[in-house]
Amino acid sequence: MNIALLIILVFLLIALYLGVNARKGKDMNMEQWAVGGRGFGGIFVFLLLAGEIYTTFTFLGGSGWAYSKGAAAYYVPTYIFLAYVLSYWLAPKIWKYGKENNIVSQPDFFVAKYRSPYLGVLVAIVGGIALVPYIVIQFKGLGIIVSEASYGAISPAVASLLGAVVVTIYVMISGIHGSAWTAIIKDFMILIVVVCIGLYIPYHYFGGIHPMFEAVQKAKPELLTLQDKGLSSSWFISTVLLNAIGFYIMPTSFMVILSAKGERTIRKNAIALPIYTLLLLFVFFVGYAAIIQIPGLKDGDLSLLSLAIHTFNPWIIGFIGAAGLLTALVPTSVMILSSATGLTRNLYKTFVPKATDKQQSIILKVFILVIVAVSLYFSINGGSALAILNIMSYGLVIQLAPTLFCSFIKNNFVNKYGAFSGIIVGELVVLYITISGETIGSLLPFVPQTIKDINSGFIALLINVIVTIIVSLATKNIPVRKTNQIENPQSPIV
Repeated sequence: MNIALLIILVFLLIALYLGVNARKGKDMNMEQWAVGGRGFGGIFVFLLLAGEIYTTFTFLGGSGWAYSKGAAAYYVPTYIFLAYVLSYWLAPKIWKYGKENNIVSQPDFFVAKYRSPYLGVLVAIVGGIALVPYIVIQFKGLGIIVSEASYGAISPAVASLLGAVVVTIYVMISGIHGSAWTAIIKDFMILIVVVCIGLYIPYHYFGGIHPMFEAVQKAKPELLTLQDKGLSSSWFISTVLLNAIGFYIMPTSFMVILSAKGERTIRKNAIALPIYTLLLLFVFFVGYAAIIQIPGLKDGDLSLLSLAIHTFNPWIIGFIGAAGLLTALVPTSVMILSSATGLTRNLYKTFVPKATDKQQSIILKVFILVIVAVSLYFSINGGSALAILNIMSYGLVIQLAPTLFCSFIKNNFVNKYGAFSGIIVGELVVLYITISGETIGSLLPFVPQTIKDINSGFIALLINVIVTIIVSLATKNIPVRKTNQIENPQSPIV
């Protein structure tokens, strides 16, 4: 066993210990398991929301985009900054309504707002389907990072399996508490690793950040500006807007919001998190440095690891691999528990309303195992179906945005019929666009290039809004049958 692999395994065991021990002294009812009893202060909420940023994308996708696509990579921090600005007003409203109505999952919110348990079923299914590819990406990224950082001593499949086992254990036992405590060590490692390699590599090879960009300017100047066609300015702006709108629609972000102690906690994080997001720039620096130092990589996503292995000693690579491991475990755990919670409370409970607490506890664990097993299978075997689902994931979730935003209008004209219809049509359009490969340019070949390059996700969102409005107005005179309040989530689950 080499030193790098030993360091990675030590941090894997530390993560398991912290995740399991996080349950200590807590009565693990559904509210505690899913949203931490709504008692997380600023630090835990900060770390969990930061987990949505610093995933395996930090190590693979961020540097990979800088390496292969250049300036287009800056859409990532840009949309995250904008999402945090939006969250200053949106997230406290979600938290307040969740507190008042005993909401512990994203589907619960839609059920309570629109008095429709079947809308909750739809939202639970959409969230479950959309999150599986993200979990697959984390498992696959974990496997690549650990395998590369251990110099091939462990295969990607085995690394993914070990990570899946650890995260399943502590999610089942401690829920979001396990995610919060493992996030502490994860963000500590990210802070050190990203800043150190992001500064050391440019200064080691080029004598500074400015000389590095000068070298890139001479070698590949096209990577320092947006393209005139394709990844252009209109693509950049539309993609930033689309992703910013959808960031807090993700079931994972939604659940972290519900776990906060209060509205003040959420607003303080909305102010602080953009500063922390600047760490992504250090990842981009490594990708740019790799353009000069290791040109010709077939897979740009390996640029950070390849350059790190070329630069540092094995024991440093071990810490880099350990940080990469943790960037997969924390967001994956939140994805699993948010999916499993929604499916249990809003799919199973809707069709089996008399289910006992023990039955719900069993079903919850079954959903966890199924989600992990399916995700692990695709992370190892891949396939074209997964590639399509990866592309669709964000488009699927963002179709919930119009219904969510309208729910905060004082005299909301959108009803459950309009909400259901808009979401369904939006999802079908996303499916069609993804499979057919249609873009605004192919649908409207006569329009200027600026319009052609707009993110095609806006097509589905626009059709969703139109259908939601039309159906809601057409059915406004249909009487609304009152449903029961969301059940009190104080029953034990473990």
